[in-house]
Amino acid sequence: MYNTSFIKKMLLVVMSIVFLYSCDKDYNSIGGNLIGDNHFDLLQYTSAVVAHNQKIGPVATNNLAVNALGIYDDPAFGKTTAHFATQLNLAALAPTIGAHAVVDSVYLSVPYFSTLTTTNTDGSHVYELDSIYGGQAPIKLSVYESGYYMRDLDPLGGLLQTQSYFTDQNTLFDNAKIGSRLNNSTNAAQNDAFYFSPKEIVQTTTATDGKVTTARSVPAMRLKLNSTFFANKILSAPDKLVTNDVFKDYFRGLYFKVESVSGSAGSMAMMNLKAGKITISYTEDLVDSNGAITRVQKTIDLNMTGNSVSLLDQSGANGTYTSAVNNPNTSVGDANLYVKGGEGSMAVINLFNTPGELDLIRSKGWLINEANLIFNIDATKMANSTEPNRVYLYDLTHNIPVYDYYVDATSAADTKKSKYIFSGLINKEAVTNGRGQTYKIRITNQIRNLVKHADSTNVKLGLVVTENIGDASFTKLKTANTFSSKVAKSSVMNPLGTILYGSHPSVPEDKRLKLQIYYTKPN
Repeated sequence: MYNTSFIKKMLLVVMSIVFLYSCDKDYNSIGGNLIGDNHFDLLQYTSAVVAHNQKIGPVATNNLAVNALGIYDDPAFGKTTAHFATQLNLAALAPTIGAHAVVDSVYLSVPYFSTLTTTNTDGSHVYELDSIYGGQAPIKLSVYESGYYMRDLDPLGGLLQTQSYFTDQNTLFDNAKIGSRLNNSTNAAQNDAFYFSPKEIVQTTTATDGKVTTARSVPAMRLKLNSTFFANKILSAPDKLVTNDVFKDYFRGLYFKVESVSGSAGSMAMMNLKAGKITISYTEDLVDSNGAITRVQKTIDLNMTGNSVSLLDQSGANGTYTSAVNNPNTSVGDANLYVKGGEGSMAVINLFNTPGELDLIRSKGWLINEANLIFNIDATKMANSTEPNRVYLYDLTHNIPVYDYYVDATSAADTKKSKYIFSGLINKEAVTNGRGQTYKIRITNQIRNLVKHADSTNVKLGLVVTENIGDASFTKLKTANTFSSKVAKSSVMNPLGTILYGSHPSVPEDKRLKLQIYYTKPN
């Protein structure tokens, strides 16, 4: 009887543990909604928050991991036209160029972010593009030789600091472009009606014996460039190809200019442009030991890995948006929070604004089990806009991530969904193509440390959109604002924006931004 009773008790304990673990997994689900969770009868405290808008303005975009290219017109915010400039590096220094070298073709290729969806029986593939806004609506794309030299170091800083280049400097690069555009194909899809195609790249080559070889690669921006230009610029100047420093002063890079096409709203892609390269294919004479001459095929690769800058033109700004970010209510907060990427806007969040509130909580000795900020999306104002998949909260006072970001080691197959306990991921309606409802950010450790340690500083928090949750670095503002001289770099790499309900008393109670704390009283 004793053994049977003991086994039954152990089974009950094990089942309880499994049940609690399962609940915890559900509780920490990606984008999970806090409202309605059981929380095992924990006590709840709600603290008022003051949150207001803050304009970001021009920002340094040196050497971003992801750059925008194209046009995105968001009715809630305005139109963004994204240009790009980059230096080029020789993949191999001092290439030997033989006699009678003739360029056969020059192609620029930059892969898109894509996912393979189907492999067909004939060996072809179907892909789905990621981070494309506006589908295949055409834009005018022109690639020019750049005449602007992008320095590594800032002479005004005694050559001790990296030279900054900002989003509002497009005119500088546009005025410095040289000659005619290089992507001068008669195929309009290469320039005047360019679009981001999801089709795989198929290349066929014919050997001297007549055998045809087909090579397939992922979808990419693949532009045919002017062969004569590169024959003169590269093959005719071997003395300029000895080092990359010499080469970058001689050939200062490329400038990608984007313009609207009549009747098209345009489209925009987020791309790793540093993965791009130019391949110059050419033939030259090869003389053997007997003096016999044969023609051989060779290539020179130019990588887009030099200094680069994302250049953004803003136009047609929504008047409500402009007014909100230029006239924030810093005392009780704004009714709507406009959080926009690029050189857009952010929200500044102040916790524990009631005098003596934080000291009172500290005196009670509460054990903080969980703390969340839940941002409700203004669905009416966002009805015709594409919603960003994630927002990011950080310590605005010190320009560092909050503690919960550091301690969250969760990962996901899609790296954009990593750190899903800290979250900030969008929570959508439970229907196909459902609209966004909320963003939840868990700041349990941030609040726990603030309550536990009386000498902890109640810092201001910044909320921005993010393109890459794994990038916690910061970049320089051209003009510092009241709160900071920097902004989270990940926000600059995302062109989208969202409109959230804020903390103003006019916001309905169930939509108003608050800090929700779940706690246990001391014994």
